Amino acid sequence: MDIPHQYVKNLYKVSLVFLVVLSLFFFVKLLSEFRFYGMMGSSEANTITLSGHGEVQAVPDIASVYFTISKVSKTVKEAQGGVAEIEKKALDFLKTEDIADRDIKTTNASFSPKYDYVRTLCPQMGVNGSGVSYDCGTGKQVLVGYEASESVTVKIRNTDDAGTIMQGLGATGVSNLSGPNFEIDDEDALKAEARKQAIEDAREKARVLAKDLGVKLGRIANFSESGNYPVMMYAESAMMKDGASRAPAPAVIPKGENTISSDVTVTYEIR
Repeated sequence: MDIPHQYVKNLYKVSLVFLVVLSLFFFVKLLSEFRFYGMMGSSEANTITLSGHGEVQAVPDIASVYFTISKVSKTVKEAQGGVAEIEKKALDFLKTEDIADRDIKTTNASFSPKYDYVRTLCPQMGVNGSGVSYDCGTGKQVLVGYEASESVTVKIRNTDDAGTIMQGLGATGVSNLSGPNFEIDDEDALKAEARKQAIEDAREKARVLAKDLGVKLGRIANFSESGNYPVMMYAESAMMKDGASRAPAPAVIPKGENTISSDVTVTYEIR
């Protein structure tokens, strides 16, 4: 049966109108999305910004101590030899305390010339033949030797041994012995927990503020974080107080707790 020409024509018109309406719908929706994303980074977007803080505490599981070995001699070779001699004593001692080689790190090694300023004195005749000497101004720097030095960091995994190890190191002839700094060996999980708490703190503040303002929270428009810095416990030993490397150190040094914190700033869109 033949379809009437007028029916086909009407069907074509209806389809055309439907396609035009559908195209307009998608165009408006697309335009709305572009406008939405454009507003996110502009001042036209309605946003609120809140800060949050989080922190966790943990008992330190490692201690770090630091020391320097230095020697002054007539030649570089002699100075370096003197450093090597003391270094061997220190390393042998650390080995007896079960400190692994991977936990002993040289952070700096150097040598430098040592000079003395030699003044030239000129006599000056005074009254009755008396005289005094004065600096002629022709003094000069004179090389007197070389200083070799080495700085070492030691990681102590049994923190209860920190005091005993510092006392033993002081007896080997090292200088500038300092520490221990109590730290946490693996902080990643603790940093993540502190960040999680800070985000939740900011989110809860945003919920309360949005309720008070009578608005609803939208997507997060911006986020930043600061902090994540561990607050380390630092124990000052008797060797540091009086500067004498042979002073006794306590057998056990209290290590307390370390605090790892995170501070975040979160910007929410509101609608």
